Amino acid sequence: MTDYSFVCGDDICDQRIDRCVADMYEDFSRSYIQKLIRDGKVFVNDRPVKSSFRVSEGDRVCFSAPEAVLPDIVPENIPLDILYEDEDIIVVNKPKGMVVHPAPGHYSGTLVNALMYHCSGGLSGINGILRPGIVHRIDMDTTGTLLVCKNDKAHVKIAEQLKEHSLTRVYTALVHGVIKQDEGRIDAPIGRSEKDRKKMCINAKNGKHAVTNYKVMERYEKYSLISCRLETGRTHQIRVHLSSIGYPIAGDSVYCSLKPPCALQGQTLHAGTIGFIHPRSGEYMEFTAPLPVYFTELIKKLESA
Repeated sequence: MTDYSFVCGDDICDQRIDRCVADMYEDFSRSYIQKLIRDGKVFVNDRPVKSSFRVSEGDRVCFSAPEAVLPDIVPENIPLDILYEDEDIIVVNKPKGMVVHPAPGHYSGTLVNALMYHCSGGLSGINGILRPGIVHRIDMDTTGTLLVCKNDKAHVKIAEQLKEHSLTRVYTALVHGVIKQDEGRIDAPIGRSEKDRKKMCINAKNGKHAVTNYKVMERYEKYSLISCRLETGRTHQIRVHLSSIGYPIAGDSVYCSLKPPCALQGQTLHAGTIGFIHPRSGEYMEFTAPLPVYFTELIKKLESA
């Protein structure tokens, strides 16, 4: 059995306990958490609760779950585009179509498989066997900068910056529609969809605070090229926020129902710049990954249309 515990913050107060735990630990489904609750294995402030129990700020949630039988994650000699590396961290330019860490259906060919080979297993272990070194993620079809930690001390310090929303993260996106204003700010809470647990949505009741700032870089006949600076880092944040204001990301099969340009596969979203305080030196560092070829070629086509 593995023990889990956390203290509820103000961003999750008044949520049902089953949803709260499922959102906190994405590897566990809500139905699995409900079974643990029925079995009396989920406690709030040392007392067993029912699934309908709603948490308050400061509540301490504890539960135990059988250890999952995890597959061996095999190091694989997969080429990496490394923007920076030292004894504590690696900044990688992730290509389109690469999954960040192993999960059901993707136990090989992931960024973690490649990192384990490159680092000879020397990665932080805080996020467990399946996610060594991974302190934050980007989607499979999102390209660009990803910060990886080689040891637990670095991981803790970078995780603190993530929690405080002090990292610099700037994305480039191509969206459907011509945005009239030159820039804008989207401040809307994001939570899991009640209709589809695999999707996120604007959720005023149970969502977490989320802010995306955007600026128009170019306008085309039917599209806009924009940069997005994150103030927070929620799951699918940019994709959900832009879709919510009527400018979904081109190629996004989850949050956009419009036909993508040029038979595009996957969303046109690129994590261009990441900036952070180095966990050892204390100095601010910033790295930028160039737009991938598919993205620049698409822009050329739109410019000549």
